[in-house]
Amino acid sequence: MYTFSFEKLEVWQNSRMFILDIYKLTSKFPSNELFGITSQIKRSSSSIATNITEGTSRNSNKDKAHFLTISYSSAMETLNHLIISKDLNYVSEDKYLGCREKTEKISNQINSLKKYYLSKELHS
Repeated sequence: MYTFSFEKLEVWQNSRMFILDIYKLTSKFPSNELFGITSQIKRSSSSIATNITEGTSRNSNKDKAHFLTISYSSAMETLNHLIISKDLNYVSEDKYLGCREKTEKISNQINSLKKYYLSKELHS
């Protein structure tokens, strides 16, 4: 089976595992939040990996960097939802800190990859 280039990226692999963490975490959220914060955090966490995939599949480095910016924004949106979830006591401090640490790592990886594509854009 062919492996696409995005599948080889550590940042995409980490983002994919993070989505699974979020889905497990939100399975314990109150049922009345199903169409509220539960839906929001699932969508924003999925958007991180989705935009990495879409961006790295683009032809120009400028487009790649643009989609990585969107991916970073989705990571920040997810972090916001995590903070609110902690404030509402839907998430323990330990679970929150673990997810926050993963969000920080992924966002740093996204920014590094974005800088790489932008530097290639300048030298092309």
